Amino acid sequence: MHRKEVIQMRKNRKMEHRMMTVQAIQNDTDDNQTRTVEGYAAVFNEETLIWKSEYTGYEYREVILPGAFDNTDFSQCVLNYNHGGMLFARTASGTLQLTVDEKGLKLTGNVADTSIGNDVYSLIKRGDLNKMSFAFIVNGEEEEIDRENKVYTRKIKSVKAVYDVSIVDNPAYKGTSVSARANGDYERYEDIEKRKRLTLLAMT
Repeated sequence: MHRKEVIQMRKNRKMEHRMMTVQAIQNDTDDNQTRTVEGYAAVFNEETLIWKSEYTGYEYREVILPGAFDNTDFSQCVLNYNHGGMLFARTASGTLQLTVDEKGLKLTGNVADTSIGNDVYSLIKRGDLNKMSFAFIVNGEEEEIDRENKVYTRKIKSVKAVYDVSIVDNPAYKGTSVSARANGDYERYEDIEKRKRLTLLAMT
């Protein structure tokens, strides 16, 4: 019988980053044109391939489950550029909204009418800038191991807080699928790989 192992994990207090696509929306219905950007920071039940081990053949995937943002703190989230402190919008002032719907976590931000804000918005509208980095802390997760198909899946069940969304011109992580890698993911998966290798050695 094909069985999967499910492991409940401890809370992860490390800040993590994910990449998402952003688009510009021009609203010309009033005299004061608004520079609005939007995108989905996370999509529910959509598995992302993080990494595939050349040694064991295991695929390491991640998925965010519905309900993960039910109790998330968005109150201190800001929208900026390249994580450099160039503020464009923030949730506390109402210029940045993070809302949860049936698809996932949606971001809508009104970019500030500043020189850099106008430049960045123009680049987004042209398509020269189309990525954002999304920073958050996981509060609850589980890991599922499918040994038959060599698939290791991290399931994010609860996110404690979202702190930062940043328009970036040089994404830190680039992948063949959706670019979505945590800062500590490689260390996590390398540790798992080491344990697998030790187990294999012990069996020989």
